[in-house]
Amino acid sequence: MFSARSFAGGIAAAVLLLQGCYVAPTPVTAPPRPMSERFEQSWNAARGAASDVGVRVTSEDRPTGTLRGNAGSSNVVITVVPQADQTIQVGFSVTGGSASSDANLKEHLTTAYRRRMGR
Repeated sequence: MFSARSFAGGIAAAVLLLQGCYVAPTPVTAPPRPMSERFEQSWNAARGAASDVGVRVTSEDRPTGTLRGNAGSSNVVITVVPQADQTIQVGFSVTGGSASSDANLKEHLTTAYRRRMGR
């Protein structure tokens, strides 16, 4: 005959065995957005960042991913370039003003871009 103690031990062993068999469900990831959609988002964020910090955009060349403009005595070039690994590289170049004002403007552009991208 089974005693209550051995019955409880059997239940405890069964519970432990069942816990060891749990397999977490495979996470489902959203499909990646198309490159054209990501480029558009980055391009608009770069243009908006320039506007946010007072850069007057004087030319836009979407096929090469280049925006040119100026703010005071500083010349600004913003590049939005798709990469082979399906990422987008955005760069800010600021020249022509004093070293400190150019560095400050570049930092403000970077911050404004990140904010517009939700980062």
